[in-house]
Amino acid sequence: MVKWLSVVSRFGFIFVLFLLLNQCRSENTKDSRKVFRYNEYRNVTSLDPAFSRNPQNIWPINQLFNGLVQLDQNLGIQPEIAHSWSISPDGLRYTFQLRKDVYFHPSPLFGASQTRKVVAADFVNSFDRLKDAELASPGSWVLQQVERYEAPAEDVFTVHLKNPFPAFLGLLTMRYCAVVPNEVANHYGANFRSHPIGTGPFCFKRWDENVKLVLRKNPNYFEKDENGNKLPYLDAIAIQFISDIQSEFMLFLQGKLDFINSLDASYKDELLTPTGTLQNKYKERLNMLKGPYLNTEYIGIYLDSDNPALQSKKIRQAINIGFDRKLMIAYLRNNVGYPAKKGMIPKGLPGTSSEEFEYDPEQARIWVEEYKKEMGETPTLSLATDSNYLDLCEYLQRELQKIGIEIQIEVMPTATLRQAKSSGKLELFRASWIADYPDAENYLSLFNSFNFSPNGPNYTHYKNPTFDRMYRDALSLVSDSLRIEKYKAMDSLALSESPVVPLYYDQVIRFVQKNIKGMEINPINLLVLKNVKKL
Repeated sequence: MVKWLSVVSRFGFIFVLFLLLNQCRSENTKDSRKVFRYNEYRNVTSLDPAFSRNPQNIWPINQLFNGLVQLDQNLGIQPEIAHSWSISPDGLRYTFQLRKDVYFHPSPLFGASQTRKVVAADFVNSFDRLKDAELASPGSWVLQQVERYEAPAEDVFTVHLKNPFPAFLGLLTMRYCAVVPNEVANHYGANFRSHPIGTGPFCFKRWDENVKLVLRKNPNYFEKDENGNKLPYLDAIAIQFISDIQSEFMLFLQGKLDFINSLDASYKDELLTPTGTLQNKYKERLNMLKGPYLNTEYIGIYLDSDNPALQSKKIRQAINIGFDRKLMIAYLRNNVGYPAKKGMIPKGLPGTSSEEFEYDPEQARIWVEEYKKEMGETPTLSLATDSNYLDLCEYLQRELQKIGIEIQIEVMPTATLRQAKSSGKLELFRASWIADYPDAENYLSLFNSFNFSPNGPNYTHYKNPTFDRMYRDALSLVSDSLRIEKYKAMDSLALSESPVVPLYYDQVIRFVQKNIKGMEINPINLLVLKNVKKL
């Protein structure tokens, strides 16, 4: 293909690469067995990588776009469009060598050739676009540590940081940093969300919003498997948008969906035994994939609240040790997940605190009684949640009542909860933090006072000068071992003051039809379909 393009360019022939265009856009209905089907009950709002802020958007965007680097299933940084890179000894300059065989998906906006090769200037334009205030991408923060970037050669892209930031390569694996063609993005403007042109293993075909999204195989994708075979194996991906989780489950059991992600309370006992294994009646039909997930479920405590009970360290600590996490996971989640006893940094990520707290209802009662004597009142708190986690919050309500804390539960729509949490209108709120990139700094940023909401993820408004200083120091450490020790100390410090109540460290769990092969899971629950086969 590269040689053919060069010949066309050399002799000035005006050829339309109709084969490329037609292959990417053809219906290919003859072999429906190779169409991978799943449902997205939360819906997709944009296919623009600049708006890849949540899993429902990230999953299809990951099929359409590529970045400089990518994560493997063990969270190792691997080449993608950059085949290699180097980092200066001071940790401030990153130099990426780009592949020369990566082409954008077909589009008439490329002119007669219908496509073109990706060059370093495309990353300059893509980063400029990500920072553009007019675009207002929620991912612009990933370039906060970047001082400048340039393309000194067609296949060389260089990034200069303001300060050393060892997690930077991990940040670049986020789809916010994917390459987009400037001429196409500029032409469509905000409508690039529904006219995506990338370089990924699948091309955009059709999006009937709220109904169905279809992606087709990119026959000119640059990656190959370990045997030299071209990826992807699938012919297409079809995504439905059925909002009812029970209907999604029934379609899956009927074989009309190829996999379902996560575990809903409405069918957990149908699929899983109380110990978390697949029920015998499904073992011949389904496979279950299960592994660590960089997702910490927690209760946030808004420390600027007027409620004196939340200002009391004794009450916050009493909440943390006043309920049995192990029993909660066994009873409510069929043992899917791990008790969160070591702060916010989840299992499997270096930096987890060496200290932990245990279930101790007697000590919790003592602290509550001391508070009552000091304040002359029973601590009464309001806990906000959405309907998906009502059972978990009701469990906390019952258990904390036993130690003398009254909890009033307020159920609200997810979007309302998110907004109220960000604006400081809630005393206690059920929340989760899924890692954006595989570094413990991602979790510790929730306690940095410079990240106070609504402008950052510090929703609790925790403030400690010692923690802030340690946070700044950690970012300047190039040594992984020294930085991890600093992370552990920071996690322990925040844990000792209990601005949050960690509930459990989640697990990735997927249920897959038997004829699906090659699906892997990873600790950030990213959907990767380029290696998947449908038999």
